[in-house]
Amino acid sequence: MSGMAISRAEIPVRRVGPWGDRLFRLLLAGAAILVLALLGGAALAIFWGALPAFRHFGPAFLTGSAWDPVRQEFGALVPIYGTLVTSAVAMATAVPISFGIALFLTEVAPAWLRAPIGAAIELLAGIPSIIYGMWGLFVFAPFMADHVEPALTALLGPLPVLGVLFDGPPLGIGMLTAGLILSIMVVPFISSVMRDVFLLVPLTLREAAVGLGATRWELVWRVVLPHTKSAVMGGIFLGLGRALGETMAVTFVLGNAHEFSPSLLMPSTSIAAAIANEFTEADSDLYRSSLIALGFLLFAITFVVLALAKLLLARLTAGETRR
Repeated sequence: MSGMAISRAEIPVRRVGPWGDRLFRLLLAGAAILVLALLGGAALAIFWGALPAFRHFGPAFLTGSAWDPVRQEFGALVPIYGTLVTSAVAMATAVPISFGIALFLTEVAPAWLRAPIGAAIELLAGIPSIIYGMWGLFVFAPFMADHVEPALTALLGPLPVLGVLFDGPPLGIGMLTAGLILSIMVVPFISSVMRDVFLLVPLTLREAAVGLGATRWELVWRVVLPHTKSAVMGGIFLGLGRALGETMAVTFVLGNAHEFSPSLLMPSTSIAAAIANEFTEADSDLYRSSLIALGFLLFAITFVVLALAKLLLARLTAGETRR
């Protein structure tokens, strides 16, 4: 019996029929519609809670910098500014570091070193954000106050335009420290995506470039990056989405001050930090609605950023297809 070959005709095949295909399509469509319904429901619920604040303050809620619970005056300009600035600092720091890590792991590091470093980077993504916040408050912020910020003020403070960003006392806590903490948190996500997509570049392309005499830098710049730029941009915006919504780590080191300042060294606040710090203390309907309105603005900012990222990726993919 073991030597007998079983023909394909002898294998029983159970056919589902056209109704099975229709049911499968309906289930998949229902799952997709459920995701859209949950997203729309969450947005609608947050907007409904924020509606009293929007009605009371109008467009001035977006441009106002006052945040006075006693006088019931609330403005979202400072939290929005703090969110965008800390995220920008995080991405400006994390993207080059992640790019270097990914290139080292795929192009430079020996085989025996790639696995330990890759595992260590992935472990960084598993550390809770509150641990980053405590480390930032008790270790990183004093280091910034004693060594980094005085040097930045002395070197860059006298400059005519750039100096305003580094003008202020070396407190250790502020937008610069919060942005650097965020960069440490998003590096594992961006570098992991970059590393994975760099490894997917076909070996024939690498060998062809090397055979034509390309250096390692030319191989990366003219072969690896053009082949993976869409996925690289996706990883960068994935990290940006994480940076925009981070709460606990930023709350510890940002300073939680509703004061507008162009200096990166001064304390500020973000949308997520303001909600986390003050929601339990909201003792009036307008106060609570203003905090919910901040949450709706964060939802809108994240949605717009990710939508723009999707549009950019679509254009990059279309450009590669035309080639």
